[in-house]
Amino acid sequence: MEHIVIIGNGISGVTLARHVRKLSDKKITIVSAETDYFFSRTALMYVYMGHMKFEHTQPYENWFWEKNRIELKKGYVNSIDTDNKTLLFTEGDTLVYDKLIIATGSKPNKFGWPGQDLNGAQGLYSKQDLDSMEQIAPDNKACKRAVIVGGGLIGIEMAEMFNSRNIPVTFLVRESSFWNGVLPEGESQMINRHIKNHHIDLRLSTNLKEIKSDGNGNIKSIIIEETGEELECNFVGLTAGVSPNVSFLKDSKIEINRGILVNRYLETNVKDVYAIGDCAEQHEAIGNRRPIEAVWYTGRMMGETLAQTLCGNKLQYKPGHWFNSAKFLDIEYQTYGWVFGERGRPEYEKHFHWKHEDDTKCITVAYNKDTKAFLGINTFGIRMRHETFDTWLTEQRDVDYVINHLKEANFDPEFYKHFENQILETYNNQMQTA
Repeated sequence: MEHIVIIGNGISGVTLARHVRKLSDKKITIVSAETDYFFSRTALMYVYMGHMKFEHTQPYENWFWEKNRIELKKGYVNSIDTDNKTLLFTEGDTLVYDKLIIATGSKPNKFGWPGQDLNGAQGLYSKQDLDSMEQIAPDNKACKRAVIVGGGLIGIEMAEMFNSRNIPVTFLVRESSFWNGVLPEGESQMINRHIKNHHIDLRLSTNLKEIKSDGNGNIKSIIIEETGEELECNFVGLTAGVSPNVSFLKDSKIEINRGILVNRYLETNVKDVYAIGDCAEQHEAIGNRRPIEAVWYTGRMMGETLAQTLCGNKLQYKPGHWFNSAKFLDIEYQTYGWVFGERGRPEYEKHFHWKHEDDTKCITVAYNKDTKAFLGINTFGIRMRHETFDTWLTEQRDVDYVINHLKEANFDPEFYKHFENQILETYNNQMQTA
């Protein structure tokens, strides 16, 4: 019986295992050194904030794995001998595979800061990261201040976590405005104000110089690069992005760049070895997408696609139109299609921007200034329907159509009625003066 071995028990690896089991009787083993059972990584923050217990983050009961004949092996893979199709574990044991899928995810970026390996200097990615946050920052007596380095989505989640326990937070963001590499200026500025309104000490255009030790392996303070200012703190959140977790492959025959290089079928350069999720890097990017996508839903899609291939129905990975969602404290954010920030915006892309006077709701619609084709939309504080925008992007609707039919895309039409006329009026005024 063919033995499928999956390294990594995140959304990609587990989705793959479930779908292979639905389609076949192959032997399946999931290898992970993190936890006994799969859990939802995106829910870790809610455990710390007291909204749920850790067991609530596990979508499947513990009996699920045995019942579905998915074997779980706890262990850390040290290296892979692809000639003999064998995994070598740190503990000294081995495991033989017929087909190997690497789904090892990401690790937080570190940029060589002095003190970056001290206790309490960490990201928020694993169950171990959550445990260590609980230990170092249980309350504002044990943790007098937390400093977060890097203005991405994990950074804002971490700020919200500390906020929920009344631990003061200083947020160091290298850019001149929060997440402005991704968000257009109006949205980025709105989020700056929103962060400050939550009494978070947001420092823009600010870099970390070093993390100072108390002499016992714990954090005493940090030094700011630009001013030399020393800030006392007990925890430093390293949230300046993530990188593929692939260092264990450097002596293998599997080709890596930043991630594990794969083709559209998610195959590596070595026969019977595949990569999916955050650790996979497309040889050639798909459309405007990045070659590496550290996004929950693309990991799930890769798992579903590869399961088909492994079970005899060879399928290309086709992720469709870009979308994503997140939360900035209590503002929900959704994006469909492409809306570029200030950096890297193509010259044909023009934006229509509307913001509500309460400064917590806005939309930005991107369109082609020459053809008026709808390119994408960002929404903050207003929920929109994914399927509707997906259809409009496929049908290549123009911007006039989208603005005039926005209410069809709204998730909550009653709520939306309050803004509909305002949005239309702003749009019509902008178009007349354009």
